[in-house]
Formats: sequence, C-alpha cells, structure tokens
Amino acid sequence: MSRINQNIPSLIAQRVLGNQNKGMAQSLQRLSTGYRINRGADDPAGLIASENLRAEKSAINSAITNSQRADQVVNVAEGGLQEVSNMLVELQGLVGATANEAGVSQEERDANQLQIDSILQTIDRIANATSFQGTKLLNGNFDYTVSGQDDAVLSDVTVNAAKLAADGTARTVTITVLQSAQTGAVFLSTGANFANGGSGEVSFEITGTKGVQQFTFASGTSQTDILAAVNSFKDSIGVSATVAANTSRISINSTGYGADSFVRVKELSNEGPTDFIFTASTAGGTAVSDLKDKGRNATVLINGTQATTDGLTARVSSDGFDVSISIDGTSTLNNTGQSTTFDITSGGANFNLAPSVNLASKVSLGIETVTTGNLGGNSFGFLSDLKSGGSANVQNGNLSKAQEVIDASIKQVSSLRGRLGAFQKNVVGSTISSLGIALENTTAAESAIRDTDFASETANMTRAQILSQAATQSLALANSAPQQVLSLLRG
Repeated sequence: MSRINQNIPSLIAQRVLGNQNKGMAQSLQRLSTGYRINRGADDPAGLIASENLRAEKSAINSAITNSQRADQVVNVAEGGLQEVSNMLVELQGLVGATANEAGVSQEERDANQLQIDSILQTIDRIANATSFQGTKLLNGNFDYTVSGQDDAVLSDVTVNAAKLAADGTARTVTITVLQSAQTGAVFLSTGANFANGGSGEVSFEITGTKGVQQFTFASGTSQTDILAAVNSFKDSIGVSATVAANTSRISINSTGYGADSFVRVKELSNEGPTDFIFTASTAGGTAVSDLKDKGRNATVLINGTQATTDGLTARVSSDGFDVSISIDGTSTLNNTGQSTTFDITSGGANFNLAPSVNLASKVSLGIETVTTGNLGGNSFGFLSDLKSGGSANVQNGNLSKAQEVIDASIKQVSSLRGRLGAFQKNVVGSTISSLGIALENTTAAESAIRDTDFASETANMTRAQILSQAATQSLALANSAPQQVLSLLRG
C-alpha cells in the first residue's frame, strides 16, 4: 500500500459488506413475514403465479360458502315440507275414518271436516311462512314459469331444473311423440242384445289394475245394460267400457295408460258353445275364452333427447335441464309424429357452486308450490277440493276423489323432498368435498411458491451474519492499511 488518496481494498470491503448486509436484511424480512416473495423484485414470475393462486383460493372459498348457504336454504325448505307431509298423512287418516259411513255420525263427519279445514289452512300458512332471509321458499317463488303451453294436449308440466341465460332469454322445450301411449283393450262381442244363441247365461271375470269383478249376462241383455254394469265398477276395477268401432262389440279398456296397465276378460261359465272375447274391434277374428292385454308407454323426445316414460308421463333429466310432462291421452298429441312446444321464461333457485361465475357454474333448482291449490292434479282435482263445500269434502263429497287427491299430494311432496335431498347429498355435498380438496391443493401450490422455507432461510441468515462480520473485519483492516505509509516518512 503506497497510495492513500484511493483505498481500493476499503471500497471492495464496503461493497462486499453492503451485499452481505442486504442479504441478511432480506433473510430477516423473509423470516419475520413468513413469505419468500415480499415484492416483485424477489421473484417476478413467482409473484405472478402466487397472486393467481391467491385469487383462485378466494374464489374457491366463496364457492364453498355458497355451497354451504345452498345447503342451509334446502334445510329450511325441507323442514317446512316435512311438516306438510305429516299433515297430509293425518288427512289420509281422517278421510279413511270418515269413509266408514255406517259407523260415523254426522257430528263426527262435521268434526272431521273442521280438522281438515284447519289442516288445509295450516298447509297454506306453512307454504307462505317458510322463508330464508325473507325469501319465501314454498309459495312458488322458486317455481318455474312457462308460457305457450297448450293445456289441451299437456295435462301437466313440471320443470325441476332449467338453466336460463343471464339476459332473460326463454328456453324453448319441444316435445315430439314417436309412439303413442295406449291402454290395455279387450273386445267383447255383445251385439245390440247379448243373444248367446238363446243358450242362457255367460259369466265373465274382468280384471284391471285396481281389482277384479265377476259379471253374468243373460241371453237378451242389452248392450247398454252391459256397458252400465261394467262402468259401475270403473273405480274399483280400473277399467271402462265403451262401444267399439264395430258397434256389435264393446271395448273394455284399462283406465290407465302404459305398460303397467292391463285388462283381462275371462269366461267363467258359458251355457252355449260360443266364445265372445276378441283382440280387435273389427268384425271377424278368432274368439277366445280368456284374454289379457297390456297398455303401452309413449315414446317421447324432449328437446331431441329420448325421455324416460311411464304411460303418458315423460321426463328428461340432465345437467341443468330436468323437465317432466304428462300428455292428455285423448288429445291429438298422443299420436305418432305429433309435437308441441312451450317456453320456460323464468324462475328457479340459482346457486353458483363453482369458483368461476358463468352459466356452467350455476346450478338451478325448482321448488314447486306446496299450497292446497297446487297439490294434486288437473285430471282428478286438488287438495283445496277437500275444504268445506268442495267436491271432495268429507261431509257430503266424493271420498274416493279425496283419497286420490291426498295420495297424489303425498307423492308430490315426497318427490320434492327426495329431489331436494338428492340435491343436498349429490350436488351440494359432493361440491363442498371437491372444493375442499381443490382449496387444499391450491393452498399447497401457493405455499410452495410464496412461503418462506424457515430451515433454508435460517441457514442463509446465519451464513450472511458470519460473512457480514468477516466483511466488517476486512473493512477495518483495509481502513488501517494506509497508515503504514507513515513508516516511510519516519525514515
């Protein structure tokens, strides 16, 4: 060292010391914050990746919260439906007890009707009171609205789920019948008067889906009387009789459509040699003594998808589209090649159960109205018909109709509860589990990029401390080195 204006070793030592102190400061910051990346300069690419993962985590957490909220909404609706179901069962008992005509006084009938009126009022009150944060759940608030429905050909339309566009565009539903539904049919040759060749009586056993009844027709019985005799047991057997296309025969049909409906006619005794049972209404054919015929389910397309059918009822269920319809069996639609359309315009409970906000992430659920004016069906009546003065009241109304309405109402409520339960278990529950796993993996990915590895960073800080101390000592030595020049001046 022979120059003193510029102390190059000191400058080097200062630079190295500054670098070591900077490294130690960085380690201290990482250890104190717990983050490896505290600013963009720490790792630009890592910062971008970690911020994206943080955004995903936030979205996943929101989706989990949304799913839990959906579960809570369904729980509230289920509570109301359970109470309605209990009341419907109680109604069933009251109607059954009142049907015991000879053993029930008029006062008991009146008392039972008072109970029924009270139950009906309570069902309506529950439907209007069951709510979540002020939003009614069972009064039709979350039921779907349809327009353009032809009531002459569709007896019932139920929309269980339908994803509708955010701009409010209606969703068109097209129903096409590929094969008509049919009843079971057996034809009985009667003529204008049941002659039997003058050979006396013939006894028949007619069986339907509801029961069986025996009939005996003497020679000379008019066709009109035969029709009246069979139709008088229509409700108990499940068959009806009409004049066939060939007016010398009558058609005995199952009252229901579909593969589960049937009619069977069997000769029990015949004093003559002639059989009277045919497979067709046209003249001719081979007569038999015992014949059973089943109905046929319709084959239906709903928006191009083949529906699951049961008689006249067809349903399509897929992600975001679940529609059930019932065709009027006597309408023009119940013929091969016929079609009709209607629009789903609004409604449904919409939940966003995914991190992204778009139509694919939305789950739509229809909650039908469970008021007494909606429970039941167009073909046989509604629960409101059981009130005082209604056609199915227990004082002087049709008790068979009352029981049919209650049975249908119980099935409606049970079906709705089952659908809500399936939504909770298979949609909400599975979604929450899936989102929980996604949150774990996303958090792990973000942690691997952004969080401090304390073991590694502690080692780095210890190294930086040692190097800083060494650099400080080196700087002290470098600063003292120019003093050696003074020894030259002494000489």
